[in-house]
Amino acid sequence: MDETATPAPAAALRGVSRRALLGSAGAGLAVGAAGGALTTRALTTDRPAGDAAGPAGPPASTLGTAAVPFHGPQQAGILQPQQARVQLAAFDLADNAGRDGLRTLLQKWSATAALLAEGKPAGEHENQIALDAGPCGLTVTFGFGASLFDRTGLTEHRPPALAPLPDFPGDALDRTRGDGDLWVQIGADDALVAFHALRVLQRQAAGLASLRWQMSGFHRTPGATVHPMTGRNLMGQVDGTNNPKPAEPDFTARVFADGPAWLAGGSYAVVRRIRMLLDNWESLPTERQERVIGRRKSDGAPLSGGSSATESTPVALDAVNPDGSLAIAADAHVRVAAPAANGGAAMLRRGFSYHDGLLPDGTLDAGLLFIAFQADPARGFVPVQRKLARGDGLSRFLRHEASGLYAVPPGAPEGGYVGQALLEG
Repeated sequence: MDETATPAPAAALRGVSRRALLGSAGAGLAVGAAGGALTTRALTTDRPAGDAAGPAGPPASTLGTAAVPFHGPQQAGILQPQQARVQLAAFDLADNAGRDGLRTLLQKWSATAALLAEGKPAGEHENQIALDAGPCGLTVTFGFGASLFDRTGLTEHRPPALAPLPDFPGDALDRTRGDGDLWVQIGADDALVAFHALRVLQRQAAGLASLRWQMSGFHRTPGATVHPMTGRNLMGQVDGTNNPKPAEPDFTARVFADGPAWLAGGSYAVVRRIRMLLDNWESLPTERQERVIGRRKSDGAPLSGGSSATESTPVALDAVNPDGSLAIAADAHVRVAAPAANGGAAMLRRGFSYHDGLLPDGTLDAGLLFIAFQADPARGFVPVQRKLARGDGLSRFLRHEASGLYAVPPGAPEGGYVGQALLEG
């Protein structure tokens, strides 16, 4: 860090990319042949989280230039594939903030998120952590917890689908690390860019809201694989193959809510911190791990497909082995979680791995930050999780330790802010 450089004032930084700032200061960073112009990767509708399609990713020299617009019909961070890093956080509104304070905060946050998505300095509370970075695929997504509506006099506008999630068998939830009035999901392909965004939003919330909990996660960096494929979780399994895809005729009905009016076109996000008992899991031979999941570990192909199957081969739940046993075990994860086994229930999953060191007993505190978007949790997450908790062989190796449910408003138009229809409609 150059201690001799004098930072430009925030007003002078507006409209200038973070990458261009250091480039113009003689930092010796090449901005590229386009003169530092931002490029936009086509992420909005062609490939949902976990879907293996499209190129393997841009080379490292151009990775930071990818930009995802903040404004639009849906909030960014839902349809885009997972970035390399995520910051998740929840805030509780200050007791005296009320509806006016919430409006002020969402206006600030939306304006800041729009700037950061373009790779520009944040303006208010810009801390220069990411001045030498481009937008790096940054997305910022906001959600409203059930408690927010009572705290702002908007109880009559709380949607019925935002009712508390039921208790599930095996849950070991830490309530201090779940729920919250406001939820924020920040994804980026650079760790500093994601941290910078969270830190700025946290400082802008001073006096209006306080941080309730925060979690950091990671995913495979775009371009890290030699060919496009769905990412893996910390168990080494390909995770996300059966995500619903925008091309499917019922995709919108499964993922996006149709009411109430202020939420139409938005969604609901279920967030779960799921610790993986990796020491126990890794003691199993690969063949046993595959039977627990119902897919080959090497390539994600279903065990029902034979040696020529690929990850995209449909799962045949009625397939049997030569000895007459089920090719997909009765308690295999893919069988218990399959939409066909849950009345068609489906969610758009966008999960990230996490690793937070060791617990007091010496075991790893690592696992999955599960994020799932859906039109109605009562028809998506709840029936599937009920069945998984009771009959999934994988649940022996998992501990659900935190949980939250949030209404995710539709996107903000240019000049508007997220949640405007609720607060001004």
